[in-house]
Amino acid sequence: MPQILFIDTAHPVLQQRLQIMGFSCDFFPSYSYDDYLAIIHNYTGIVVRSKIPLDASLLKQATSLRFIARVGAGMENIDEKTADDLGIVCLNAPEGNRNAVAEHAMGMLLSLLNHLTRVDAEVRQGIWKRAENRGHEIKHKTISILGYGNTGSAFAQKLSGFETFTLAYDKYKSGFSNAFVNEATMEQIFAETDILSLHLPLTEETKWLVDAAFIKRFAKPFYLINTARGQIVRTSDVIYALNEGRILGACFDVLEYEKFSFEDIQSQTLPQAFQTLLSMPNVLLSPHIAGWTHESHLKMAEVLADKIENLINKK
Repeated sequence: MPQILFIDTAHPVLQQRLQIMGFSCDFFPSYSYDDYLAIIHNYTGIVVRSKIPLDASLLKQATSLRFIARVGAGMENIDEKTADDLGIVCLNAPEGNRNAVAEHAMGMLLSLLNHLTRVDAEVRQGIWKRAENRGHEIKHKTISILGYGNTGSAFAQKLSGFETFTLAYDKYKSGFSNAFVNEATMEQIFAETDILSLHLPLTEETKWLVDAAFIKRFAKPFYLINTARGQIVRTSDVIYALNEGRILGACFDVLEYEKFSFEDIQSQTLPQAFQTLLSMPNVLLSPHIAGWTHESHLKMAEVLADKIENLINKK
């Protein structure tokens, strides 16, 4: 019976579907990288989130491996080139959490612009400030999306009911203008943006993309939303821009200080910049949960099960 190694947890429906397909499934929650290295040759498939890197050293030991199934969208913890060279198929499930990410980005933006976190805390303390907490509408504002894949396109669709001007730039796509979005150049993005939302994978091209030089290219002060990957943004430069007024406010579901697994932040080595971020009233934070709803948990498992079933049935 072919075996599947679960390195991370997934919704139970994924294991159930795999067993129906004829696979046996193993899960060793206490194992480390070296433990996996010793047993990886036994497995036909791997299910992983971000616990360990699936690097060249490990993949070259995976002599029976046919596929890697990433429970999520980002693939930066997988050496895809080595996998491709070895004939290992890499699968992910951006279709499963695209709506969750889009809704979360929408919620963070509305909360930030209407000071909802602050006013909730004030009212609970008996403080009733109205004029001081006047918010901003997003109607007729230009919202720019960098990266027009699954989550970027889902966010554009969510915005359509708010009567915004929605632009998108994707270096690797063209001809995608539709009822929800207008394809734009980066020059347009820099010239017109009121709100910028990041929907990019973390690659060598995008790492530290949003830095001081990038921010200075915007013609107007803008709001920033990052539900993609923390290391796309250089936090210290965003803090400087917030203090200067170049950035009006920021929503971060992801931070550059997260551990590799995304399950925690590097609490022992956090720089002063993080403490500064915590003190800023025009910053909204969440712990990398934009794509982590109850519904997306199930949908990602179903998407991966479908893709694995298609793979094994392929002639």
